[in-house]
Parts: sequence; structure tokens; C-alpha cells
Amino acid sequence: MTDTPSPTTYITEGTSRPQPQLDKSWAEPLTPIFASPVMTQLREFLLTEKAAGKRIFPKGSEYFAALNLTPLDKVRVVILGQDPYHGEGQAHGLCFSVQRGVRPPPSLVNIYKELKADLGIDPPRHGNLTHWAEQGVLLLNSVLTVEMAKAASHQKRGWEQFTDAVIAEVARQERPIVFILWGAYAQKKAAFVQDVTQGGRHLVIRSAHPSPLSAHNGFLGSRPFSRTNDFLRQNGQAEIDWRLPE
Repeated sequence: MTDTPSPTTYITEGTSRPQPQLDKSWAEPLTPIFASPVMTQLREFLLTEKAAGKRIFPKGSEYFAALNLTPLDKVRVVILGQDPYHGEGQAHGLCFSVQRGVRPPPSLVNIYKELKADLGIDPPRHGNLTHWAEQGVLLLNSVLTVEMAKAASHQKRGWEQFTDAVIAEVARQERPIVFILWGAYAQKKAAFVQDVTQGGRHLVIRSAHPSPLSAHNGFLGSRPFSRTNDFLRQNGQAEIDWRLPE
């Protein structure tokens, strides 16, 4: 770990631009984006929103939860989301995941349905996906904050450039990694990642989004979990244990 202020301090406090306290595997390659005008403007926006009394989700210490739980050198799978959930107590820094005690949202319910159909794993009674993140599944939203009850309220404020840099850094890794892209938004954001069928080293799994509006148009039946494990195994890596402990 770097002996520096936390990402929360960087985003919400002071006027300087200290290095974020992230695992060294992320802190070093992300130094340029953290020092960029884009992140300065994002920080100022968040400060202004908080000063106005607006509630922002997730809490500051969880903005970078996906990176802290899944160091760059441990990433084996990437799942891309769009925005944090904007309801009370839902978001905690991992895409599609909600805190324990919160009812799983419809998209996550469909993810669990596909997990059952694909690998026979019964859905848990909660929606917390931390167990996946701890195994090397980077659960990354494109935008890392949102105002309570206002979906997409923090889009185009700078987070997209930051997460573009994260995805690019993952794609530069030499080891084969699986990118699971659900829906047109995720597929466009990571369109530059070369699939093994295009001469690249990574596996890119594309399908419809698990939202109830689109899940029946190609998400259900897409078998992303078994396909991921098949690819990891073929490349000499351990499979992901997709079961979620109660």
C-alpha cells in the first residue's frame, strides 16, 4: 500500500492533489488520470454537491471499492456496469451489487436466474457480490457516484474518463482476462478490447443487458459464467467460484 491520503480525501477534501491510497498495482498506472484536469473538475463538482446538502451514493469510502477489492494484478474478469444504484442503502461501490439486507434489484435477479440456468447455482438471499470481487472479478461501474433518487445524475462529470483509463490498463495486461459486456453501453465503452477471435488475448463476452427490459433478448441463455470458467481453465488459471455465501 502507498503511504498517502485515501481516495476519499483526494476527491472530497482540501485543495491539493495527493496520490490516492490504493493498492500499488492501481495507484502507479492511474497517476496521470488522478493528476488530470478532468479529476480536478470532478472533485470540485462533488464538493459543490455535498456543500449543497445533496446525498451522494455510495459513501465516500466506497467510491473506489471495486479497485480496492480487486487489485490490478489480481483481475481475471471484468464486468462493466453503468451507474451506481440511487436508492437508499443500495450502492456500495460494486456494479450490480447491493448491500446485505437490501432486496436484489431486477437486473441482479436476472443475473441470478442465468447463474442457476448456467451452473445450477441457487440464488442467495442477498445481493452482495463482494465474494466475486475478492476472487478477481472487477465489478466496475462507468460512473462511480450518483445523487440519491436521481439516476444518471453524475454522468459526464469526469468519471467516464477515469474508468476508461481503468479498463485500458486492464486490457494492457499480458495475462488473458475475460471482459463480460452486458448491453450496448458496456459494449461501446470497451469496444477497443480485442477478443481472441480478433487476434487478441482476452475473451470478450457480449450479450443483452440483464435488465427486465432486455434480458429475454439475449442475456438469458448466454452462459457467461461457464464460458468464463472454461476460458480461465484453458489458460491455466483457477476458475471463479460463482457461489455467493450466505
